[in-house]
Amino acid sequence: MKEFTPAPDSASIVSVTDRVKPVTLGMAVTSVHFLGPRAAFVGGEENVAFVDAKGEITTVAVHSGGILSAASDGKRILMGGDDGKVVSLDAKGEVTLLATDPKRRWIDAVALHPDGAFAWSAGKTTTVKSGKSEEKSLEVPSTVGGLAFAPKGLRLAIAHYNGATLWFPNMEGSAEFLPWAGSHLGVTFSPDNKFLVTTMHEAALHGWRLADNRHMRMTGYPGRVRSMSWSAGGKGLATSGADTVIIWPFASKDGPMGKEPAMLAPLQARVSVVACHPKNDILAAGYSDGTVLMVRLEDGAEILVRRNGTPPVAAIAWNAKGTLLAFADENGDGGLLEL
Repeated sequence: MKEFTPAPDSASIVSVTDRVKPVTLGMAVTSVHFLGPRAAFVGGEENVAFVDAKGEITTVAVHSGGILSAASDGKRILMGGDDGKVVSLDAKGEVTLLATDPKRRWIDAVALHPDGAFAWSAGKTTTVKSGKSEEKSLEVPSTVGGLAFAPKGLRLAIAHYNGATLWFPNMEGSAEFLPWAGSHLGVTFSPDNKFLVTTMHEAALHGWRLADNRHMRMTGYPGRVRSMSWSAGGKGLATSGADTVIIWPFASKDGPMGKEPAMLAPLQARVSVVACHPKNDILAAGYSDGTVLMVRLEDGAEILVRRNGTPPVAAIAWNAKGTLLAFADENGDGGLLEL
């Protein structure tokens, strides 16, 4: 990416802040995704705001209360709310009600599978709906913290207290418990399907090598890890939670076992969100002081996208081609950057 090469007479860090199209959403934002050419900012309450390349905003009502969880496959956004409903939103802005919890419990976590299957959780219960087949449910020992489908096969990871459960919904008695003491929240499979990693309530990640369930402790964070993103090709896992972007190595069969992480883009602020570029070894990071940086993984070269002095960055995402970057802070002020 040519932007990483500064002109000989330029300042020490390249800035593209003048190329960012400002976005003012007027609502708290929890995540952002791309549906077609538009960025879709998911609000904390009721609405999703589409923003097109011209900066025009179209708001769509999706829930009647708080939006507690969201996941996207680039074609739709799946969301769960405190109204007990699971809904999807497509690129046209059409909202579809997919499920309603019979007890109107909060929908704490959702996940999407590439073949169209989807999952959601309410309390201790996780439910999967695949194609025309009937819903399948599984109860785990405690409230579900996070859900993630494996990249291959209809296998679901469920993070909860004292470990994670792996489940093939179409196979009776297939649930496999991966123990580790503590409260597990977010969860992700490595793109090669060899590792499972959870974020924990304490300032740490925990991982398992799925071939033998060997443990991997990833510690040293000063705060909780709330954001994870796999690098293009899946060789590294970028994380928030420190005053640098922490990137754990997953290129070898042992993953990060016995290895130190890379630490890039240090600031006098904590990394709040990360998003790796979908095609190149570049990531975007948002910080607690409002700063947004693009960082080249090879050498840590940085590009300033947004200066500090605003609330923490709450959401950041690339489009599928990696040509557009969208971000927003906790107050709903953000931007779009075309590369």
